[in-house]
Amino acid sequence: MKKLVVLSGAGMSAESGISTFRDSAGLWEQYRVEDVATPEGFAANPALVLDFYNQRRRQLLECQPNAGHDGLAALEKDFEVHIITQNVDNLHERAGSSRVLHLHGELMKSCSVKDLQTTYDISPDLPDIHLGDKDPFGNQLRPFIVWFGEAVPMIEPAAQLMQQADIVVVIGTSLNVYPAAGLLDYAPSGCPVFLIDPKDVATRRRDIHVIKAGASEGVKMLCNQLLS
Repeated sequence: MKKLVVLSGAGMSAESGISTFRDSAGLWEQYRVEDVATPEGFAANPALVLDFYNQRRRQLLECQPNAGHDGLAALEKDFEVHIITQNVDNLHERAGSSRVLHLHGELMKSCSVKDLQTTYDISPDLPDIHLGDKDPFGNQLRPFIVWFGEAVPMIEPAAQLMQQADIVVVIGTSLNVYPAAGLLDYAPSGCPVFLIDPKDVATRRRDIHVIKAGASEGVKMLCNQLLS
């Protein structure tokens, strides 16, 4: 099987009702990034940050994978599909994708302020993290999210996957957020690259097959091209 590597961003989940940060009326319009997505913001007002992610988690539990997620999962019948996602939701997994690498953490997991790598699953029945919720060693729990200013520990495994790709698909990402945006540079020369997005996305590569559509329609068109 050919190795198909997908890089997905916020536009992948927008059709499922997941609020994006950068679009008009997005989350950044309501919250300052410094307040809710940095270690400094958490240190200054942990209750605000915990509540912000509790809201995101409750929203996620009300959302379902869209046809784009389903289409990528179905491609596993014909390709070795690896998904590198900038999203912190679990919609790829819920759609049935079996190889998902999360660059920026996972909303349905927690970690402690003293150990960012050891994670604890969050139950959908008890989705909130509160002040005073601690790990087995007595350390305050926090969202398992890579905040601005923190290292992205999965970037090297993601780069290695991209180097091994036979086909690359980029879906719903502006390619403006680094280091994730630099992953496309690791795709092998001559490797077909498909870019699915309803908006214009600037890239340094010229050999890109652009599918100007949202995730659901775009993945359907991609499947038609790959399987024809």
